Amino acid sequence: MFQNLGSISQHIRQLNFRPVARWDGLSSGPVDFSADIPKRDAVLRAFKHAWHAYERDAMGDDEYHPISKKGTNLMDAGGIGFTVVDAIDTMQIMGLDDEYQRARNWVEKELTFDRDDKVSTFETTIRVLGGLLSAHHLSGDELYLKKAVDLADRIIPAFDTKSGLPLPLVNLAASKGMEDPDSPGVVSTAEVTTLQLEFRYLSFLTDNDIYWQKVEKVMRTVKGARMPQGVSPIYMSPETGLFLTGPIRLGSRGDSFYEYLLKQYLQTAETEDVYREMYEDAVQAITDHLLRRSVPNNHLWTVELIPERDRKTGELRWKLTPKQDHLVCFFGGSLMLGATTAGALVHPVSIPPQADELTDSGRRDWKNGIDLIDSCLYTHNTSTGLSPEIVRFHLEGDGTLYTGTSKDWYIEGAKLPGQDPPYDARYILRRPETVESLFLAFRLTGDAKYRQYGWEIFQSIEEHCRVESGGYASIINVDENPARMEDKMETFFVSETLKYLYLLFEDSSIMPLDKYVFNTEAHPLPIFHPHIRTGFM
Repeated sequence: MFQNLGSISQHIRQLNFRPVARWDGLSSGPVDFSADIPKRDAVLRAFKHAWHAYERDAMGDDEYHPISKKGTNLMDAGGIGFTVVDAIDTMQIMGLDDEYQRARNWVEKELTFDRDDKVSTFETTIRVLGGLLSAHHLSGDELYLKKAVDLADRIIPAFDTKSGLPLPLVNLAASKGMEDPDSPGVVSTAEVTTLQLEFRYLSFLTDNDIYWQKVEKVMRTVKGARMPQGVSPIYMSPETGLFLTGPIRLGSRGDSFYEYLLKQYLQTAETEDVYREMYEDAVQAITDHLLRRSVPNNHLWTVELIPERDRKTGELRWKLTPKQDHLVCFFGGSLMLGATTAGALVHPVSIPPQADELTDSGRRDWKNGIDLIDSCLYTHNTSTGLSPEIVRFHLEGDGTLYTGTSKDWYIEGAKLPGQDPPYDARYILRRPETVESLFLAFRLTGDAKYRQYGWEIFQSIEEHCRVESGGYASIINVDENPARMEDKMETFFVSETLKYLYLLFEDSSIMPLDKYVFNTEAHPLPIFHPHIRTGFM
């Protein structure tokens, strides 16, 4: 089923580990990257429990509601199988041939993009185009490439703006980009910079440079718009190509911009130095402006900067807010991956890397990555063992509710059990960000504790989110046990959360990090050497 699945497991097991104390606090000594079969297969069974329910009740619909046992679509004009295409490569990786063949049959006979309605440019690219491209690579089946080209050609007109930044919505039937009626003249920084892996790989497969040129122009525009502080607001203007005054954060609308800087550099075998330079510049700025440690336990977090104008002088100031979206939890693993690639002095580095194998910034990012993962795991200290969508944390002297409590973080507006909780308290089956970081941390360190953390998260999902009749549901308050369910199973649960958990327990020769990058929806795309002139100054 798989093509070009190079193996690094033999190399890993033959590494010469130095019998000295670890410089970063991790355990030292030989590592075992073989599969933990019982845990891996438990995740596989969970996927089947989710998929079979969707297939039974909602096959072809974009989203699934496991309690009411029905599906819904993201457009009134009909769906484009978000859940199907998002899950196909998970089936391929797990070796679920029967389920895969039924899904492929639906793609061949039912999937159409001729929908006269608006849909998210970003979500359609990362979930559907990314899923099709990954399925094509893993199978060699031209069906997926044909569908990918059809979809991409319908999306490309969204890039026809004065700046080249794509519009946030697209009518697939009309092949026309559209503004968001709720935010005219605005695009999300993360959304315009998280299309590149998919379109670049499609260009490589088809020898059609237009896909590459469109997304590369976006990155050129973003580089030219760099803010003095190096970190970027979460909004841009498609007219001018400049950043707009708005919040600066690594959470929603900002997150995957930073993720794809590194992954674009890795995708083309580290041949495009412009992305390494942009990544290193961004990480330095994040380190300088957005990383803070909480009290009383000294955990590392990312803050948000909120613009405020002085009422008297009109001067723009940035207010630091100790708030972190769960979406930020991708960043710990990303920093560790960046430290061992962009921040490495030798290639390949040891597993775990030795201090003298990394640059000064590489050592800094490696340690910060470990600490950020620890903070994300710390937010699982709830009644359900699941972390909330958004947390706030205590900084020394910040005027929050910290009065000597032993806990560094809290859910703003938390209510008593049984009361309507704030949105921040929800768990929407999102944990792919933390689990991706655990997957990367385990592959880069061999430290078994990361597998154990992943197993504990999986057990909490099984206990609190599993719907006995099939599927998994979100819960509305992580600090309420027994948990109250919300009737929705997000597509990223079968595309990301369960895939990363499966790979965490799988042998490391499957999806090796020197052969693959994962898009932001966990669709694996192969590393390749580009055959056209790429990069820019």
